[in-house]
Amino acid sequence: MAAPSRQEIFKKVQQALVDALSVEEDEVREDATLTGDLQAESIDILDIVFRLEKTFNIKISQEELTPRDILSNPDYVSNRKLNPAGLAALKERVRHADFTKFAQDPDIDKILDVFTVGTIVNFVEAKLAAAK
Repeated sequence: MAAPSRQEIFKKVQQALVDALSVEEDEVREDATLTGDLQAESIDILDIVFRLEKTFNIKISQEELTPRDILSNPDYVSNRKLNPAGLAALKERVRHADFTKFAQDPDIDKILDVFTVGTIVNFVEAKLAAAK
């Protein structure tokens, strides 16, 4: 069976987000942030993860999406900001995200702004490729 295309993955991710967040399909764009644009809350993230696991038949650990061990490590964080080592560790662990904007103000309270619909599509695409 051929791997789904990025567009096919996007459509399924889009549907999962529409169902989980009760948003309109046209709001779920690649650049839409989960917490800012789509108003997802912590509990919604769990629902989204469950829907993605079911839709794509994959397992997603909490640490894959939100590496709390990095965000709470005093070697990486001071005054609620990630230092360069923390940012490097985060980029290494969460390879599917674009940290360009976050790196300008690495406030750990803004970490969820990094997670866009495109980030989720990238993540699922990588998970499916790794499962082969």
